[in-house]
Amino acid sequence: MSQQPFLTAEGAARLKEELEQLKGPARIELAERLRYAVSQGDLSENADYHKAKEDQGFLEGRIQELEYLLKNAIIVENNHTKPEVVQVGVKVTVQEGDYPPEVYALVGAKEADPRKGKISNESPIGAALLGHQSGDEVIANTPGGSVKLKILQIE
Repeated sequence: MSQQPFLTAEGAARLKEELEQLKGPARIELAERLRYAVSQGDLSENADYHKAKEDQGFLEGRIQELEYLLKNAIIVENNHTKPEVVQVGVKVTVQEGDYPPEVYALVGAKEADPRKGKISNESPIGAALLGHQSGDEVIANTPGGSVKLKILQIE
């Protein structure tokens, strides 16, 4: 990773819950599947065994990813004061031309979910908004072309 990742406090809590689930119940369930598959005999042609080993690799990889992320991420706390500029962890209302205003929550890349209005600080729109104030107009160079946005409100 070239940049240090950002997480909101809410996103970090969700990832911690996922990590606890993976290290506990998910590992236990996978170990039981492996024991059962091994008990079936010849491992060279045992599809259950091979699938369980593949799943184990994915599980351990996800655990490592979450541990790295939680250890190295910058956790952005909501300090309940009205922010002056757009930064990770704020909600920003923007308007493009005569279209209706849209509200986005600016989050780190690992939390981004555009369908839920959560955009990454690394996305074209998120990066263009960073550091600007209410009333500013910014241009975001998106894959679909340049978009001019006016920042209406930061909360």
